[in-house]
Amino acid sequence: MAALVSGTSGPRVLAPAAAADRLSANADAISALLQGVSSEQALWQPEPGQWCVLEVVNHLADEEADDFRQRLEMLLTHPGDTWPSIDPTGWPASRGYRDRRLDESLARFRKEREHSVVWLRGLTAPDLEATYPHPSIGAIRAGDLLTAWLAHDLIHVRQLTRLHYRWLAQAAAPFRPDYAGPF
Repeated sequence: MAALVSGTSGPRVLAPAAAADRLSANADAISALLQGVSSEQALWQPEPGQWCVLEVVNHLADEEADDFRQRLEMLLTHPGDTWPSIDPTGWPASRGYRDRRLDESLARFRKEREHSVVWLRGLTAPDLEATYPHPSIGAIRAGDLLTAWLAHDLIHVRQLTRLHYRWLAQAAAPFRPDYAGPF
């Protein structure tokens, strides 16, 4: 796997091809976290209002198609265009995430991610300094968006791991996972 960031004495450069490699590896990690998840576990919420596994994977698929890839492509090819609005917190209800099947949702995420990986690998000398005036967070560069895309995966890998841990803790009761160490 190529270095994600190059340059030690001069400006550091984020490599889109290496980011594509990392996104592909992250998709494998997410897929591994979903293996063996039952329908019951896929819909289980640790607390009312918190996302379940099924909502997380559908969120990842929609973010892939409707947010990160689309917005980065717009910023690189049409930097003056206004980004379409998105509603990630409203999507679980409006798009019926809980009514979907986990295997189909994962397949959709994998398909969207593969499309993103191929697209990123095809970029030649993208302007990662291209900037969009985001209305709530201020100026965001293409490199910032690419970095956030990678970070977004890690946030949801952590979320899926926590969901697994909490599922185990409640499913195994009265046995406790404390001996494993702090979580």
